[in-house]
Amino acid sequence: MTKISLATHPFLLGFDQLERLAERAAKGAEGYPPYNIEHLGPDGFRITLAVAGFSDEDLSITLEDRQLVVRGRQAETDSERVFLHRGIAARAFQRSFVLADGVEVVAAELQNGLLHVDLHRSVPDSIVQTIPISRK
Repeated sequence: MTKISLATHPFLLGFDQLERLAERAAKGAEGYPPYNIEHLGPDGFRITLAVAGFSDEDLSITLEDRQLVVRGRQAETDSERVFLHRGIAARAFQRSFVLADGVEVVAAELQNGLLHVDLHRSVPDSIVQTIPISRK
């Protein structure tokens, strides 16, 4: 069976990258750590990740080809500790968010076990362009 793609429709020229972005976003659909996404004002967003037990040295935030990647890895704990119950997750993680064109990372802050990443969308001015028609 042939795979039908959104990008192969004749009226959607140049949208093949949209399909790749959707596939990339679907790959990052793990459940840890939990997160919220808030809408702040007309052009602002905030991603909040629950990273209890992680310090700012244990976390890294990178922007790779319009993909915001948050990684966490805690340093090895004392091996002499004996846990009777271990319910606080301390595993390494990687959480990815695909950002649209014009969305920029403004700031990141770790507060009370929550990592806040603030984003801002730059709305370009509407541009109307007239294309001249040449004659031969």
